[in-house]
Amino acid sequence: MKTYIYPQNLKAKPHLWLWGMRDFVILALLVLLSAVLLVYSGLLAPMAGALCFAFVTIRMEDTTVMDYLLALYDHGSQPGFVSRLVSCFQKEQTDEQLIAVVNRTFGTDIQTEHFTQLVGNVRSQYVDTTQYVDFTTKNNLDLVQWAIAAEKAGWGYVWGTFGQVLSRDLLAAKVEQYPDNVGIYEEFIRSNYLGKRTADCVGFIKGYSWYDPQTDTVNYGSNGMPDIGADQMYQAAREKGSISSIPEIPGLAVWHTGHIGVYIGDGYVIEAMGTHYGVVKTRLSSGRWTHWLKIPYINYLEETEEMP
Repeated sequence: MKTYIYPQNLKAKPHLWLWGMRDFVILALLVLLSAVLLVYSGLLAPMAGALCFAFVTIRMEDTTVMDYLLALYDHGSQPGFVSRLVSCFQKEQTDEQLIAVVNRTFGTDIQTEHFTQLVGNVRSQYVDTTQYVDFTTKNNLDLVQWAIAAEKAGWGYVWGTFGQVLSRDLLAAKVEQYPDNVGIYEEFIRSNYLGKRTADCVGFIKGYSWYDPQTDTVNYGSNGMPDIGADQMYQAAREKGSISSIPEIPGLAVWHTGHIGVYIGDGYVIEAMGTHYGVVKTRLSSGRWTHWLKIPYINYLEETEEMP
């Protein structure tokens, strides 16, 4: 077993996923105790408390959600605190605008960059399945929803990944496995994608097939989707054609040699484009795609089809 050591992390505290090791151990004990109390006494309050603790101890670098709450704690007893805080939030507001208003209102010095990274990671890890049409099958319409949610959440791109949350251990493994495709971008990936979900182009599609919405886990090789590359997926497709003949079917794949994306309809594609781009929405008319295909291993449903 190899140990990966990075100079900038020699003095870092141990982390596991989104939490410091100490917080994770406490969280695990709280969840265990809450589960026992729920089973034997039906009490929901301890589980709710455990979930609250999990949220406020989410960590980005050396900052937690609790740190932001504490930054405003001293102002909590001031008259009109709640209304003043609520007034800081505006429709279609960016994180930068929100933090600027909060700092002006309360005289705090919250750093926008840290806040944006923290909130961005939380958003990125959440897989929105509220618009899925059928949890019992892997299908084109839910693939489109998977793609739309990933693009909105700001997923990153890391070669060899397929929708997992990028941990330090996973990044280290991919650096060793793919030095030419991941290793040379390690610092960029470390700065931009740690704690977020990531995928490469075909892994973006495979990740949907391997994702279990009931457990919120990506299970490698599940649901009949093999671990194949973009070109192999195109070659395996029975229904395909030149891009000029693409039918208006959301959930088709679009392809050119070595790369693949998801056609979401109305002339748009969502693709894991590359390390410096992440998962992005682009126009089908960009001219890069040469062929379309129906993805093997998933079902194709009509948009108007009655779902159970």
